[in-house]
Amino acid sequence: MTSPTTSPTPSPTPPPASSTTTSLAWQRRRGSVARFWKQYRTHRAGLWGLAGLAVIGLIALAAPLLVGADVQSVTHAPGTALESPSAEFPLGTDQFGRPLLGLLVWGARISLLVGLLAAALSVAIGTLVGILAGHYGGWFATVVMRITDWFLVMPTLVLAIVLATVMSRSMWTVILAIGVTSWPTTARLVRAQTIAVESRPYIERATALGGGHGHVMARHVLPNVMPLVLAQTTLGISTAILTEATLAFLGLGDPAVVSWGGMLQDAREAGAVSSGHWWYLAPPGIAIALVALAFTLCGRAVESVLNPKLGVGR
Repeated sequence: MTSPTTSPTPSPTPPPASSTTTSLAWQRRRGSVARFWKQYRTHRAGLWGLAGLAVIGLIALAAPLLVGADVQSVTHAPGTALESPSAEFPLGTDQFGRPLLGLLVWGARISLLVGLLAAALSVAIGTLVGILAGHYGGWFATVVMRITDWFLVMPTLVLAIVLATVMSRSMWTVILAIGVTSWPTTARLVRAQTIAVESRPYIERATALGGGHGHVMARHVLPNVMPLVLAQTTLGISTAILTEATLAFLGLGDPAVVSWGGMLQDAREAGAVSSGHWWYLAPPGIAIALVALAFTLCGRAVESVLNPKLGVGR
C-alpha cells in the first residue's frame, strides 16, 4: 500500500524590491520627523511661536466665515468714520466707517500669503544658485558669487521699492519684488553646505558609478541641504512680512486688497498719528510684530534642532 504523496507547500513570494525600498524610506522619514518633533518640544519659545502661528493661521483661514468679504466694502460700511472702540466695534472703525477688527482678521490672509510666497520664492532662488555654484565651482561659481555679493551689499528694501515702483501695483508685484531681492543670504549658506556635502566619499562613489551632475545635485546634495533651507525659510517669512508691510505703508502695495501694512498706510493718510486715533494704528502694528516674533521663535528653534552647535537658547 503506497502512502499518498503530498505536494510541497509553496513558499511565500517575497515583496518586490522597489516596494521594500520605498517602505524603508518612508519609515526613515517618519523616524526623522518623530525625532525632530521630540527635540523641538524641548524649546519652550519655539512652542509658543508655533502655538501663536497656529492661532493666527486658523483665524486667517476662517476669515470668510468670521467676518465675510463684505467687510472690505467702502460703500456698505456699517459705522461712521473713525469711531472709537465700543461694544459694537471693539477696535473702532477706519476712515470709511469699516470695522477695524474685521479688517484686521481679513488682512491676516494677505499678509501671511505674501510672506509665505515671497519667502518661498526667495529661498528657491537662493537654493538653486547656491547648489549650482557649489557644485560646478570654477569660473562659474566666481561669476555667480560676485553677482550674489552685489545683491548682498545693496539694501534689500531699496531694491524692492525700485521694483515695486516700476512694475504694476499688485500683490504679485510685491511678492516678486521681495523674492528676487532677498535670496543672496540663502545662496551663500547653501553654497557653503553644498561644498561640504560634495567633499564626502559617497559623492565620489556616486560619480564613479556614472551619476551625472543632475543626479548628484538632486539625489545627494539637495536632501542634505534641505534642513538648512527649512530653517532659512522659517526665518525669511518674518522678514518678508515686515518688508510687505513697509512697501504697503509707503503706498507701493496693492490698493485693491486689505493687508496690515495697507491699514497702516490708510491710518497715515487719515491723519491718525496727529489726531490721536491710536486704535487705527495699534492693532495692525501689534499684529505685524506678533507674527514676525512668532516666526522668529520658530525659526530659532528649528535652527537649534537641526544644528545644536549653534547654541540657540530655549
